[in-house]
Amino acid sequence: MRTVAIGILALVMAGVWAPGSQVLGQAGQAPTPKATFRAGVDLVRISAVVHDRSGRPVLGLSRVDFELDENGQPLPIIEFESETTGVSLAVLVDASGSMNLPGRMEAAREAVRHVLSWIEEGRDEVALLSFDKRLRGLQPFTTDPSEVQRRLPELDPYGLTSLYDAIAEAARPLVDRDRARRAVVVVTDGVDTSSVLSPPEVSRIASEIDVPVYVVAIRIGPDRAEGLADAAGVTDATSSATLEDLARWTGGAAFVAGTPAETSLAARRILSELRHQYLIAFEANPRAGWHPLSIGIRKKNLIVRARGGYMTGSNSESQ
Repeated sequence: MRTVAIGILALVMAGVWAPGSQVLGQAGQAPTPKATFRAGVDLVRISAVVHDRSGRPVLGLSRVDFELDENGQPLPIIEFESETTGVSLAVLVDASGSMNLPGRMEAAREAVRHVLSWIEEGRDEVALLSFDKRLRGLQPFTTDPSEVQRRLPELDPYGLTSLYDAIAEAARPLVDRDRARRAVVVVTDGVDTSSVLSPPEVSRIASEIDVPVYVVAIRIGPDRAEGLADAAGVTDATSSATLEDLARWTGGAAFVAGTPAETSLAARRILSELRHQYLIAFEANPRAGWHPLSIGIRKKNLIVRARGGYMTGSNSESQ
């Protein structure tokens, strides 16, 4: 049953959301990674974030500072970029019934406002989506964050929660955006009641198209008594994985938002990381399938974060 479910979701994922649409249910081809061709060589591009032990982004690194490894075999870096550019954000807000508890939705709206405060008008682009059982587009990609701000009152909690399915589907349209620095920012209480996909399956889908997932976990009132670790690590019972695992596997991160200070810090960290991503390209393995990937940094006391692998195959070779 799991294999059949994954196949169905692969077809569903090919649908492209539009403002006000209910996307889950359109059919097409399964999503494929976006490859780059240079002089006949099939390249895979990954984005990497480097920070110090205090969590500050590290700038000024070059390609010789990085090490790529696939199944124990080192990979030469063919292309390397470190210039700061604009970003593309798909902001995905939980509008399921559990967000109707006192204070949760307003805390979620406030988290989005903080993210928007770091968007540079005309340079960055942002879209607003919501989900319960289905994914809905409230505002298509725009370089004017005030357009998204005006849509926030439309977030109305109701229904079951397909959190993991919504994350996977929200990542799909980002593959065709012009900006290389892109991400899904998920604002949620972490409750999932009806997803077909599990966190590991969603992380693979997002990793295939190099879209990091950032999770902002809403924890207010009595929720905060459960502690910081639980807040960032809401568990999916079917896979024993957490939202924090999902974020980490895609090269993103998880944050807690319950106080103004936490919400401000999460928004600032997310946008700062995206603006300072290192873009690295290497030659793809010609063997079709999933290829686990690890990336290291030669300098001491630095931490690097990137997606955990990439997919190759007949479909990806035609991109």
